[in-house]
Amino acid sequence: MKSSQLFGIVIFAIGIVLLYFAYNASNAPVDQITNAVTGRFTNQTMWYLLGGIAAALGGGLLFVVGRRA
Repeated sequence: MKSSQLFGIVIFAIGIVLLYFAYNASNAPVDQITNAVTGRFTNQTMWYLLGGIAAALGGGLLFVVGRRA
């Protein structure tokens, strides 16, 4: 396994962890109230969500591209 593939797996795992944090944060009572009043989640939840998506996609892409090179 190449180092770029290993790095891709690590970044992918970090993305999954961030998505888990985003899921837990979105179910918090304060975030539920904020979502009900404003129609949006808090900034912290959105950063977890966006960071998790970006890391999971980037890590997966790095894993696939690293296998070809």
